Amino acid sequence: MAGQDPGWSPETPAADGIAFTPDGPRWFGPVPEEEGWWLETAPGSGAAATLTLVAHLFRGGRETSRLSAELATRYEEIDLLYTISEVLGHTVRLTEATATIVRAVSEVVGAARASIAVFDEPAGLLRTVAAQGFDGGRAADIPLDDPDSIAARVVREGEALVGVGEGDGTDGGRGYRGQAYMSVPIRYHPPGGESRCVGVINLTDRVSGGRFSASDLKLVAAAANQIGAAIELARLVAREREQQRLEDELQIAHDLQLSLLPAPASLQGDARVGVSCVPAEQVGGDFYTFNRLGLGLVGVMVGDVSSHGVGAALMMAAVMSAAGIHASAADTPNITLMALRGSLAAKLASADTYVTVFYGILDPVHRRLSWASAGHPHAFRVRATGDPERLDATAPPLGLGAAAEIGARVVEWAVDSDLLCLFTDGLLDAQNAEGERYGEGRLLAALGARRTLEPDRIVAEVMAEADAFSSDPGDDRTLLVLRL
Repeated sequence: MAGQDPGWSPETPAADGIAFTPDGPRWFGPVPEEEGWWLETAPGSGAAATLTLVAHLFRGGRETSRLSAELATRYEEIDLLYTISEVLGHTVRLTEATATIVRAVSEVVGAARASIAVFDEPAGLLRTVAAQGFDGGRAADIPLDDPDSIAARVVREGEALVGVGEGDGTDGGRGYRGQAYMSVPIRYHPPGGESRCVGVINLTDRVSGGRFSASDLKLVAAAANQIGAAIELARLVAREREQQRLEDELQIAHDLQLSLLPAPASLQGDARVGVSCVPAEQVGGDFYTFNRLGLGLVGVMVGDVSSHGVGAALMMAAVMSAAGIHASAADTPNITLMALRGSLAAKLASADTYVTVFYGILDPVHRRLSWASAGHPHAFRVRATGDPERLDATAPPLGLGAAAEIGARVVEWAVDSDLLCLFTDGLLDAQNAEGERYGEGRLLAALGARRTLEPDRIVAEVMAEADAFSSDPGDDRTLLVLRL
């Protein structure tokens, strides 16, 4: 009966022919190209066609088995790549995405341990961002120049490595316990540019034993191609977030810096003031302050730290803090600047910078201006008629030169008429498209032409003129105009 053991083994014929069986003689023919396979048939012309058909069926069966095995492999690859695409499509958090990818890849290829490391080029390290099967749940970061690291070698050379460890199955103390390892570079292919290695995926200790196969390598390499774009995207997102964080912090610093500068209304009743202080960046080194000193006296200070940006802003804050203390404690402007210099000496030396400062005290009762200037040349008296008069510096900038005594000067002052005009070099150095400087002459002419206007209007119109001349400042711009 079909499917039962006949209990005998016929003598294999050498060619088509009769073989004797317990049921009598039978005719057998060999199946073409199928060694060891015979078919019981009948002699004649039909036997050859039947044997050929059977041979085709055998070959079809083998091809079906091969295709089924390949389809199963391709299904694993497609399913893995689909999983990776799903993960990458739902998150830009690199650690979250790579943790899921490591689990999926290690399951498909049967690796007991797996990790993904990203190349940190500035630090020269492979930083592990996801790991599976390691003690403590994390693999150590690896220096790129580590001579014992397979992962570092793969990133340096850009080629995958598949093999087994030697001796006890360790590699540089990293312990490939099952000896088998596979390390595949993760590459990023920018549009129109050369690909570069951005990381590595490592798999070790195959659960079933033996080596990782060529199909395993093909599968992991396909996964690595997708991961490369994700790593680059995560880097760009992280860089953008960091840039946004810095911009937010600079905006906060900008707002805080502006809050340190007094409003013109604080002198209402004693003086009329117009002022504009515009940093070239979000924060800057220009500053001004003014205060009431009692008996109608008004103190006015304008200064410029020798750089701009965050460092200058920090120095500016230190200067204003110290100035507020010393201005109220000293009777003359030169004593104030000497005290200010003493307070800032250590900071200026460590920062390798200097500060130009003008400080004047206006006395409406005695109708005079007394001032001291530490290297600040941009201070002028604009009278009702005539050319503007420079209020000369009386000492080098704070932070430059020896700590000599700072001198003071005094001039008569016409209340309700004279203008005190203080500015910084950012206004003068502004350039137009042809490279021409705005310059001191143009600025003084603009101030002189508007000398009869109120200070706030003078400042607004002159700053608008300067902006029209050069809308892209290379330095901080400050203009202060005051009339008693």
